[in-house]
Amino acid sequence: MMRLLLPMPGNEAMAAAIAASLPGEVGTLETRRFPDGEIYVRIPGDVRGRDVDFVCTLANPDPQFLGLAFAAATARELGARSVNLVAPYLAYMRQDIRFRPGEAVSSRYFATALSGLFDSLVTIDPHLHRIADLGEIFTMPTRVLQAAPLLGDWVRANVRNPLLIGPDSESEQWVTAVGGHAGAPHVVLAKQRLDDRDVSIVVPDLSRHESRYFMPLFWSTGM
Repeated sequence: MMRLLLPMPGNEAMAAAIAASLPGEVGTLETRRFPDGEIYVRIPGDVRGRDVDFVCTLANPDPQFLGLAFAAATARELGARSVNLVAPYLAYMRQDIRFRPGEAVSSRYFATALSGLFDSLVTIDPHLHRIADLGEIFTMPTRVLQAAPLLGDWVRANVRNPLLIGPDSESEQWVTAVGGHAGAPHVVLAKQRLDDRDVSIVVPDLSRHESRYFMPLFWSTGM
């Protein structure tokens, strides 16, 4: 039996692309908001005995998470063989230590919540800084995919004489990987965080790269 992919709202096109490559079947998920803001969730199809993969980028996690949690719990209660999460962007990875007394270490709490809902997780290029591997905080199996090979191949085929620019030191791992695949040099900006929204950026001397096409590459590393 083919895997059943259930996209959360806004993730339908991505689910269809994933299903075509598996192959898999894309199902439907019914959601709406009650007048008081609470979410309604319904899975119209039969999930009994099936491997169910919820597809949901968590780039805007707070409005999405509760509906995702209810949907996962519903699939499990209705008899799904496994309940899995495909989340190209994995939220709440930035706060991986307690920087100031009393702060929530949200990466660990979020990992605990997801691990209690799903049997496995697939994500792309999570923000791994002080955490070296997702297995340090997740108790379910995780699989990490890398975008660098595809990005590097695209740059090589479409951009003439590029210089890849990373926004901060934490992006260097990805910019280096893309540059390796693209056969292109890279530089990394120096960032100093002033508060949650304001940062100071120092640009290195780029004079020796004047003949190149400047190509910023931005990962969501908490900028």
